[in-house]
Amino acid sequence: MKILFMGTPDFAVPSLQALLDSKHQVVGVLTQPDKPQGRKQVLTPPPVKMLASAHNIPVYQPDTLKNGAISDLLKQTKPDLIVVVAYGKILPRYVLDFPPKGCINVHGSLLPRWRGAAPIQWSIIAGDRDAGVTTMRMSEGLDTGNILLSKKTEIGAQETAGALFDRLADMGASLLLDTIAELEQHDMPGIPQDESQACYASMLDKQMAYIDWRKSAQEINCLIRGLNPWPVALTTLDGARVKIFTAVPELGNGLPGSVLESDAKHGLLIACGTGALRILELQMVGGKRMSACDYLRGHTIPVGTCFGN
Repeated sequence: MKILFMGTPDFAVPSLQALLDSKHQVVGVLTQPDKPQGRKQVLTPPPVKMLASAHNIPVYQPDTLKNGAISDLLKQTKPDLIVVVAYGKILPRYVLDFPPKGCINVHGSLLPRWRGAAPIQWSIIAGDRDAGVTTMRMSEGLDTGNILLSKKTEIGAQETAGALFDRLADMGASLLLDTIAELEQHDMPGIPQDESQACYASMLDKQMAYIDWRKSAQEINCLIRGLNPWPVALTTLDGARVKIFTAVPELGNGLPGSVLESDAKHGLLIACGTGALRILELQMVGGKRMSACDYLRGHTIPVGTCFGN
C-alpha cells in the first residue's frame, strides 16, 4: 500500500520505522515545523523528520491543514492510506475522506480512556494499573474514532512515564502493522467508543508539577513517576525549588512535608498525608541530578525540616 505518514515526536518514530521496514511504500511524511529548543533556542527538526530525511522520504511541514492546504499534496502522492501517530493537528474532513483505505491513528492509551495530548503520563499520574495502545479510524473529533485494535500492558510499580513511553511506542508500531495487515484483507469499520468511559489527558505544564504533601505517598509517587522525564515533580526547601525524580512509598507518620529521616545511608524520608515517601533522586536548584544519599554526604537536612509547595 502507498502510505502517507503524519507524525512528529519520538513516540511516532518506531511506527514510521516499521513502515519503512515493511513491504509498504511511504510516499511522504508530514510533520510539525522545526522549533527552537534548549537554552540557546536552536532551530531543531522533529524526530520524525530526521528519520524520514535519513531514508530520503519527502518531508512536508505545513503550518496548517485547513482550507485545503494539502489538497495538491494528496493528489500528488495518491496515498491508499494515511497513518497518523502523534502528529499534533486535527485532520479536516477533506483529508479524512481522501484515501480509499481511510485514515488510521495510533494512540498511546486504551481508548476511550485518556484521549488527548498526554495519555501516557496521565495513566501513571492517575494510578492506573494498565496502559496500552489503540489503533482507530480517524474522525473530526479528538481521538473519538472507531476502535480497530488495542493492546494492553501492565504498568510497572515504579515505572516512569519515560520508560512506559518507550514501551508503548514499540507496541504501537507492532499494532500498526497488525492493523494494516487486517485492512488489506477486509474492511474494518471498527467499534464505536463508549462515550461514558471517555476521559481526557490534558497537556502537561510546569505548574502542575508542585507536590502537595497533604496527599498520600502513593498519589505523590504517581505524580513523580508521571512527570519524569518532563516537567519533573517539584517541591521547595527554604524557598528554593527542588526537583524530585524518583521516590518510593513507605510507612511513616508526621506533619505532611516534614523530614522523618535524613542520612547519607538511607536518604530522605518525608511524611505525606498518608504514609511517607523515600526520596531516591533529586536535584537542588543550580545543582545536578543525584541520589539523595549522595546529596546528604555533603549537605545537612535536619529531621523536622519541612518541604513545601
